[in-house]
Amino acid sequence: MDHRIAVPRTPLHQFTVPLSATRRGARLARLLATEQLAGWGVPLDPARLIVAELAANAVAHGRVPRRGFRLALTVTTCGVLRIEVTDAKGESVPVRGSAESEPGESGYGLVLVGELADRWGVVAGPVPGKTVWAEVEVGRFR
Repeated sequence: MDHRIAVPRTPLHQFTVPLSATRRGARLARLLATEQLAGWGVPLDPARLIVAELAANAVAHGRVPRRGFRLALTVTTCGVLRIEVTDAKGESVPVRGSAESEPGESGYGLVLVGELADRWGVVAGPVPGKTVWAEVEVGRFR
């Protein structure tokens, strides 16, 4: 039996923006996230590095002609920052690697995300896409 108490994840701050699936869109995701997090008083690192990696992956692996990607940031009342990047290519699901493994064609992007984030994962949808998410406990930085 699990005796842990569930902590509610009530949003304190939320930000969502659609972006073009281009290198410019990935760069804009990082810049907008940096500005938004600074405005909320949330530590910028490691969040902006995670945003940069997830956005770059959406452009490199989740790109579909004439379809962009979406960046979403949520800070909860319990001090968790959730970063979500949703792209339009659901069949291209990232694989978890380890820091000891050799980089594939794309390098260490998700290995880096795994090292920087407290948790990360992938969920299907919205169809036909997928959402890659990462969570960082920002309360510990305050």
